[in-house]
Amino acid sequence: MEVSLVPFAKAAVMAIGVAFPAYSIGKIGAQAMESIGRNPESASKILVPMLLSCAFAEAIAIYVLVIAFTI
Repeated sequence: MEVSLVPFAKAAVMAIGVAFPAYSIGKIGAQAMESIGRNPESASKILVPMLLSCAFAEAIAIYVLVIAFTI
């Protein structure tokens, strides 16, 4: 009986490829909240770059999932 490694490859790509963007989104949010806590007046200046950074990190996770499902 022959075992295919494709499902294991998909699982590994998804696990690794989604873990790092999730970590980076958490780190972005934590640093943004820390900087807003230090300087509350800068909240409006920090919010937009934080959201853009989170969107780009999420896009990487979406690209990983698309690649994993096309394997």
